[in-house]
Amino acid sequence: VVSADKDVAKQGNQVKDFIVRKVSAIVLSPCDSKAIGPVIAEANAAGIPVFTVDIPYRGSDAKVVTQIATDNFGGGKEAATAMIEALGAGGGKVAILHFKQAESCLLRVGGFREVIDAHNAALPAGHAAIEIVAELEAGGARDSGYKAAEDALQAHGDLRGIFAINDPSALGAVGALEKAGKTAQVTVVGFDGQPEGKEAIRDGKIYADPIQFPVKMGEQIVDAIVRHSKGEELPPEMFIPTSLYRKADALNDPDLRPAGEPAPAN
Repeated sequence: VVSADKDVAKQGNQVKDFIVRKVSAIVLSPCDSKAIGPVIAEANAAGIPVFTVDIPYRGSDAKVVTQIATDNFGGGKEAATAMIEALGAGGGKVAILHFKQAESCLLRVGGFREVIDAHNAALPAGHAAIEIVAELEAGGARDSGYKAAEDALQAHGDLRGIFAINDPSALGAVGALEKAGKTAQVTVVGFDGQPEGKEAIRDGKIYADPIQFPVKMGEQIVDAIVRHSKGEELPPEMFIPTSLYRKADALNDPDLRPAGEPAPAN
């Protein structure tokens, strides 16, 4: 198991190393949904089946056996439902902290926008809409999420909501709101359900997350490899639904450490 740290070239070299080692199968979460194509094609030529998990391959020059992922579009729709719920009848301005390099994040934002648009279209005359005023690149990281949220606050002093495509960028946004003294004004909705994100939901810093189920993904990818090795035909994509995780869920989550307890040292 290796990590490419979101570096496309590094991931390509890792796949090439697996090919040289003549592994039986390769499981990838692509750093870039298209740029990874040439090395997948090399694996194809070597007769090594490639499976993708979480983030799909979206090129046309190589073959992936199957893609197993969260239903990211559906999760984006759940995030919008949470934002509508949090903002209530007052509506208001919302910014999106994006990571456009990842296909999964494009799907999350697409689902979010679809539900917000439908909500606005169904509003009676005179009722306040939810206006998406900015879509900022945040790189899926905490530091860049902080900077993007700062930029959104500077451009829109009356901002009422931030949808961040993952927990690190959501936590970065929380930091920017705390610095600006606007935690009561701006609602943050994240995505993922990482432990620190869940703790922030419990503590009222993030409103909600559509959470993913990585253990289910891992189980399904192993099952897919076994089935493929036996000659079974698999569907091109298999999706795992998200579940909307709110404060009430966090308060009853036995896996969270007690409030105020420091994180374990690395």
